[in-house]
Amino acid sequence: MNPLSRIDPDDPYPESDGAPLAENTRQFDWIVKIKENLEILFADREDVFVAGDLFWYPVRDRRVIGPMVPDAMVAFGRPKGPRGSYRQWEEGGIAPQVVFEIMSPSNSAKEMRDKLEFYDAYGVEEYYVYDPDHNRLEVWLRQGGGLRQMAHLNGWTSPRLGIRFAVRPGTLEVFDPAGRPFRSPVELARQAEQERRRAEQAEEHAEQERLRAQQEHQRAEQLAQRLRALGIDPNDLR
Repeated sequence: MNPLSRIDPDDPYPESDGAPLAENTRQFDWIVKIKENLEILFADREDVFVAGDLFWYPVRDRRVIGPMVPDAMVAFGRPKGPRGSYRQWEEGGIAPQVVFEIMSPSNSAKEMRDKLEFYDAYGVEEYYVYDPDHNRLEVWLRQGGGLRQMAHLNGWTSPRLGIRFAVRPGTLEVFDPAGRPFRSPVELARQAEQERRRAEQAEEHAEQERLRAQQEHQRAEQLAQRLRALGIDPNDLR
């Protein structure tokens, strides 16, 4: 039985339904890539909360509506910090403004309609749906009081996030506002290691230059001492 199909008075806001984060490795990799790169993008913004696979309860009364679990979401105006769920009435009434869903083969058309209706009803400003199996991107933007599907998506830039999307043959590419591509955790780790090595090499080079300058100074001083021993003032040679 789905634990969310009933309301437990002792636990009215469950933080898990027992379902896995993703159904396959491709979906999981995309969820992690988007969530982690958004975390990095807004690491210096204390008023931006980023989460993945977190239950969002829009209203206190679960008899009205149950939770939704976006694959990734961004809430501007909310502090960072751990949460077991996103209870909107405890978050200043602020709904996540940007939501991502990564489709899996089991997602039905009805399920995706329900998600869209939920996000439309509860204030999402930008809704992104990516189907990695068919390399299909959908973008929904709030216009005129509701979410409207956008066209001409290649090169689309998120108004809120500033990130850019490029649909390439076989895959989707996402770029941060500086033009850097979103990378997988493995790629990020390799990049960090490369940067660490470059920094070490730069430090080693700087140390070698310092030692070389010191040696040249010592040789110059030794030469000056020899000249003085011969009765020659080095300053007269300049």
